[in-house]
Amino acid sequence: MLLYGASGHAKVVRDCILAKGKTVNALFDDNTDLIKLDNTPVVGIYRADYESGLPVIVTVGDNLVRKKLASRVKHVFGTAIHPSAIVSSYAKVNEGSVIMPGVIVNAASVIGKHCILNSSSVIEYECTLEDFVHLSPNVTLCAGASIGEGTHIGAGATIIPHKKIGKWCVIGAGSVITQDIPDYSMVVGIPGKIIKALVKKA
Repeated sequence: MLLYGASGHAKVVRDCILAKGKTVNALFDDNTDLIKLDNTPVVGIYRADYESGLPVIVTVGDNLVRKKLASRVKHVFGTAIHPSAIVSSYAKVNEGSVIMPGVIVNAASVIGKHCILNSSSVIEYECTLEDFVHLSPNVTLCAGASIGEGTHIGAGATIIPHKKIGKWCVIGAGSVITQDIPDYSMVVGIPGKIIKALVKKA
């Protein structure tokens, strides 16, 4: 496996891969001063001809940056699912996504491309995450919740059943979402309230 991005997030993704008995061969990073991530070599900027038979995961936490980097990649994309995660055989996890320790993904849920599901997040049945979604630790998505492209949900937030959050939103840590949220919204509180509209970036 190859990783694109040699940040702290890459360390966690690497641990998921190693825990499954697989190998991280090298990392790409646009910072050419980086040489190693612990004992794993960093080989410089992304090159389509480097170990072209190996899959790549983009290991950058920022959703918009991850989307831009993914668009450069010519390798096939891999996934990383920690062995302590529980993922239903009736759920679907798309390419490039990473699932951290203790995560639960229940039946008939769909995880889009290049998503991050951080430690102990819970995705109940029939939830949908579009591409480039980032769930922080201990997020709970109740049954039938829908999360739009590029949205970041803060630690410990809860989305009640069948609510829809639009694309490229930011949901504050600990918030409880009890209503649908339009695209490009920042939301905080219990219950969650929109505090501002975000600039369209994608």
